[in-house]
Amino acid sequence: MAKPELSIIIVSYNTKTITQNCLESISKSLKNSRLNYEVIVVDNGSIDGSQAQISNLKTQSQSLKLKTIFNKKNVGFGPANNQGVKIATGKYIFMLNSDIVVLNDAIEKILGWYKTNENKIHLLGGKLLEKDGSTPQPSCGPFYSLPVIFAALFLKGDYWGLTRYSPNQLRKVGWISGACILTKKEYYERLGGFDEGIFLYMEEIDLLYRAHLKKLNTFFCPDARFIHIGFASSGSKTSPIINVYRGFLYLYKKHFSPASLFFLKLLLQFKALIAIVVGRITGNQYAIKTYEQAIKMV
Repeated sequence: MAKPELSIIIVSYNTKTITQNCLESISKSLKNSRLNYEVIVVDNGSIDGSQAQISNLKTQSQSLKLKTIFNKKNVGFGPANNQGVKIATGKYIFMLNSDIVVLNDAIEKILGWYKTNENKIHLLGGKLLEKDGSTPQPSCGPFYSLPVIFAALFLKGDYWGLTRYSPNQLRKVGWISGACILTKKEYYERLGGFDEGIFLYMEEIDLLYRAHLKKLNTFFCPDARFIHIGFASSGSKTSPIINVYRGFLYLYKKHFSPASLFFLKLLLQFKALIAIVVGRITGNQYAIKTYEQAIKMV
């Protein structure tokens, strides 16, 4: 059997139906393709029947060329992806969230763009869409410098296109969403994979910042389109906010100066205090609880 050219890696955690939809969309997208590929699913100890479901698909759908890793516990997004890449045999690796639905021939399109532009592209992300399949989901942006973080926290940076966006042309960017990353296995290994000290959120920002330091370029490809449901494994509305705070602190402790970390903490504290005050005025217990938890971290 010929060696796969592309290894598609999916991490699942209690997303039984969503993971099945993702796998079926991959199979449909590549049904008439000549691309030699494999799919690797790493399940992080799901208790919703995901592992049995994935095993059934592995038996029933030979076209997927499915490999599986069933962890006994949730080891986190980054470590699970690292496990998948370790057993991948393809020259190219394509990391997809379990809550991704591949539209049309998006996989062939993004791989085609990558191979055509290999002289300048080292990591490539596709255009993510909301559930309706047409509304763009901001999924790339500049690195999180202090001005960018200030815009994100206080200026509705996403709204003005300062912090996250969804371009309509091939474009070099600081980071792309971890829900959809295509690269070469050799580049991923050169970077040492995801930092396993990050459990969830910001792991792609760290990976792509390290790529930038090693002169590896990250691009955004608008022609390859994917639906991204989002927050399928986050557990609650509170945990994304807490994990974003945790991620910012981790990144700045790892990559930036003590002075930068100090000013980051001031920004995070100020944001949390404002949110708590507004929460008390409006009676929003969710905001109060969430940001009281966040400010304790800072």
